[in-house]
Amino acid sequence: MSLLRQSHFLGAKIRSLRKSNGLTLQDVSTRCLQIDPAHGPSVSYLSMIETGKRTPSESTLALLGQVFRKEPRWFLDENRAVQPIPEPRGGGLTGMPLEPAFLFSKQQLQTAIPELLSQTGTGGRQFAQLLIRAYQEQHRNEFPDLEKAAEEVGQRRLPLSVDDLLAIYKHHDLQLRWFDQPPTQPGDSVLRSFYEAPNLVFVNRGLQANPARLKYDLASHLGHRLLHNGDGAKSPHVSGGRHRDSADQQTLGGMDSQDILFAWRDFECSFFAGALLCPKMPFRHQLMREGYSLSLGDKLGLTPAVVMRRMTAVSPYRHWHYFDAYPPGYLRAVYRGNGIPLPWGNMTAVTDPCPKWAVFDLLHRPDIGQPVSRISLLQEGERCLVYCCHSLREVDAGGNTHVLSVGIDLGPALESQGWESATLAAELAEDCRSGGGQTAIGSQHRQAIGQTAGVLNIHWLDDSLDNPAKLICPRSTNCPRPNRCDNRRAVPREHGIKALRQQVLAAHVP
Repeated sequence: MSLLRQSHFLGAKIRSLRKSNGLTLQDVSTRCLQIDPAHGPSVSYLSMIETGKRTPSESTLALLGQVFRKEPRWFLDENRAVQPIPEPRGGGLTGMPLEPAFLFSKQQLQTAIPELLSQTGTGGRQFAQLLIRAYQEQHRNEFPDLEKAAEEVGQRRLPLSVDDLLAIYKHHDLQLRWFDQPPTQPGDSVLRSFYEAPNLVFVNRGLQANPARLKYDLASHLGHRLLHNGDGAKSPHVSGGRHRDSADQQTLGGMDSQDILFAWRDFECSFFAGALLCPKMPFRHQLMREGYSLSLGDKLGLTPAVVMRRMTAVSPYRHWHYFDAYPPGYLRAVYRGNGIPLPWGNMTAVTDPCPKWAVFDLLHRPDIGQPVSRISLLQEGERCLVYCCHSLREVDAGGNTHVLSVGIDLGPALESQGWESATLAAELAEDCRSGGGQTAIGSQHRQAIGQTAGVLNIHWLDDSLDNPAKLICPRSTNCPRPNRCDNRRAVPREHGIKALRQQVLAAHVP
């Protein structure tokens, strides 16, 4: 009983030791059997120990101590010198061991999560989107089943026209209905399109003037028809940031059984749309020919958002991030396959984002109409990280200005070329501090970044060398600049999308 009471973190410690030494469960089992063939634990038993489902006997713990050269008591809770090491993650969220495991059982989480969301005012759809983003980042945007489904329908054609998509609609018995519904006032959200079971797709006639946006909506609803049999359990497509569907419950907090379903299906349909319009290998070859230029979107009839999102999924370089930001600091979409720390706050209202992030800086610079490339040095505690991003001001279907930003972590690419990325980042950050928060990029650093840009074949990385590098941080309250940045506060959005959808349906009643 005493061992049971002192072993809440034991599994996490064994797992972290095993992984940090590059050992599999089979390796550890074999080592134990070499020491004591009669009592060495099996692979399945070791797995249950690591996941907290079994507590090892003192003799088994002694065996594990011999394998890892640790005293048995090192694995117990009383040892505070070494903390459990989180699982390595591919994305931007920091992991932690879910120990003691019995507190994180399925039954416990089913009870605790709704209460947590209700008390913090977090909506169920918002929480679901966080789960999906973590899953997406962990898998580095690789979803081969969705890629395959899209390629079977589109036959890897690039580009696809609106007429091509309408022909596919006809083949799959999808019917299109047009409606007229402009924004009621400047800055409002616009209902672009939605799916009505079993086979109706309603599209705002205003999209006819923008075939690139129209193609994305058509492709997404086609995905719902093929992936989910068109049962209608899918969110409408909306442009703008002020309205939100009351079903989201993001103001009151809490969640219902459909929140996870809708959020996951929305993600699947969006990914399917990107894979249909930009099939992986043909689009990768186009990106390489064009040096990852956003002008490729004009040539292929694609929105900048689709081009940027697909960059993160098809590029052979895996360390990407993507933001879609509305003023004054609301992040409508986030992807962090490179682990970049998220600006402080949640996806509804950022309380104090660093205003020097390129995506937020450009939001408040109406004088800049061209895409901007920039090197950023992110100071997070003792670490200094170096990123390059390419940002673009856009106007959505409702007339709302927002900023799209795609970027890469330069660290792995610099390291692969033989440059010390940590040293380069620290030196540039120090130059920024001396320059009041920004600095021109010197010749030695230009050489390192320019060489890396050539290998990656990303032209806007080269372009960034002509602009000052800037020092940023996850939030303005921890500003590392000599003169602190001012806080910016977001405003809540309004309800209304559900009502707009009902108006459209009422107008089309036979």
